Amino acid sequence: MSTPDPAPTRPPDPDWVEIHDSAEFVELRRRLRRFVFPMTALFLVWYLVYVLLADYAHAFMATKLVGDINVGLVLGLLQFVSTFVITGLYVRYADRRLDPLATRIREGIEDPDNTSGGAR
Repeated sequence: MSTPDPAPTRPPDPDWVEIHDSAEFVELRRRLRRFVFPMTALFLVWYLVYVLLADYAHAFMATKLVGDINVGLVLGLLQFVSTFVITGLYVRYADRRLDPLATRIREGIEDPDNTSGGAR
């Protein structure tokens, strides 16, 4: 009679504090903040200007541009356009600056014996 195979050993859980404090993870957070904070501030200022113009500059916002299309309508539609532009810029930024670093960190977590990079 043969003995059963021993139960597979589970790799130890990653040291999340060590990963969080690693230079690569700190750099990843810095890169993310470098994009997100200025872009958020820019969008909020742009939105605030739109709201203030709508509230206090009725004559300007009602200025007709073409037919029944006025400045307020164009600026309102540009709010949507700016949202899509910001999304596209973020995707491009993430593809180039965030994802490669996040992949290296993840690979270091999944294969701690890998010496080619990672958070460990």
